[in-house]
Amino acid sequence: MRIPRLVPALAALVFLLAHAGPARAHFGMIIPSAPTVTEKAAADLTLDIAFAHPRERKGMDMAKPRAFTVTRDGTTEDLLPALTEANFLDHKAWQTRYRVQRPGVYQFAVEPEPYFEPAENALIIHYAKTVVAAFGAEDGWAEPLGLKTEIVPLTRPFANYAGNVFAGRVLLDGKPVPGAEVEVEYWNREGRHEAPNEYFVTQVVRADENGVFVYGVPWAGWWGFAALSEGGERPGPDGKPVNVELGAVLWTNFAAPVTR
Repeated sequence: MRIPRLVPALAALVFLLAHAGPARAHFGMIIPSAPTVTEKAAADLTLDIAFAHPRERKGMDMAKPRAFTVTRDGTTEDLLPALTEANFLDHKAWQTRYRVQRPGVYQFAVEPEPYFEPAENALIIHYAKTVVAAFGAEDGWAEPLGLKTEIVPLTRPFANYAGNVFAGRVLLDGKPVPGAEVEVEYWNREGRHEAPNEYFVTQVVRADENGVFVYGVPWAGWWGFAALSEGGERPGPDGKPVNVELGAVLWTNFAAPVTR
């Protein structure tokens, strides 16, 4: 007589086992056409802003961001009006051009509209940024921007070689996040890097008690670091409260050594 009562529980267990496995990581993306500018001929940057699974090359539609800025020498400029709608991995994304006119370290940052993920019944908000150095300047790359959450690099976030170890500190409301989980993915632009299995798609490291994490980058290209934090609850599409995932995302480029 007790067996029928077990059926719903067993069915749920079978469902969980059938769908078990590493979850796909979401990444806010902000990718400039160049990580450094050394000549005036290359001073016109194109910046792609998107929301995607970068290693698997699967896009998601992205609403127009709430904010898009560039900060240099402590001065922040609003670039939101310059955004135009674009296509990224066959999904809605955003793009702009920006001309670098003087030496400096340019920190570009995006605050998106919350993205509702039905599979997780959660709102996802990824504050993404990237750093471009120009015309020999390299001061200010470790300065936080005061975002809700962000990764402050401890390794210079440009002009690094593949194989280097990258370190950063995770901040939430300006304070370090002990034990923060940091997801790492490669922007597999050309689709040349195939993961051995799904576990290899997203690398994961933990920050220490000071919010500091390190990661050894295996090959050249753009790499994204996404530090995740809980952001409480907000009303979902149906008005009911859902969890909020806050992501501090930093994109930085690693180059292959030039040989002769």
